[in-house]
Amino acid sequence: MARLYVLLFLAQIVLAVFALISCLSAEDGQVRALPRIAWVLIILFFPLVGSIAWFVAGREPSARGTAPIGGGTVQRPRRPLAPDDDPEFLRSVQERAQQQDQELFRRWEEDLRRREDDLRRRDGEPPREGDRPEV
Repeated sequence: MARLYVLLFLAQIVLAVFALISCLSAEDGQVRALPRIAWVLIILFFPLVGSIAWFVAGREPSARGTAPIGGGTVQRPRRPLAPDDDPEFLRSVQERAQQQDQELFRRWEEDLRRREDDLRRRDGEPPREGDRPEV
């Protein structure tokens, strides 16, 4: 029975430590109902009840990305993404690659047409405009 009490005491301490860290690291818009200092004191003086109260009533349940302002919620500016996570950057890279491919294809076609015209001139035939594909 003594082992159970020790285990419950340790669980209460761990819960209180997590609640304190969560309370102290929460942004101003994420703390509800009471000021932050009141939550810290409640968690310190009543570790089990205060920790549970903090997780249930003290912090925003979906605190990521929104902050309550005047009864509604406003979307916070998102933090910068890594380039490979940013859809706009990936789209610009894809568009740039597509433009480069089109430019390369256009140059290849011009080179091929020039070579065909050179071969026809060498053989004595006039260049044929009607045989060229339209781009």
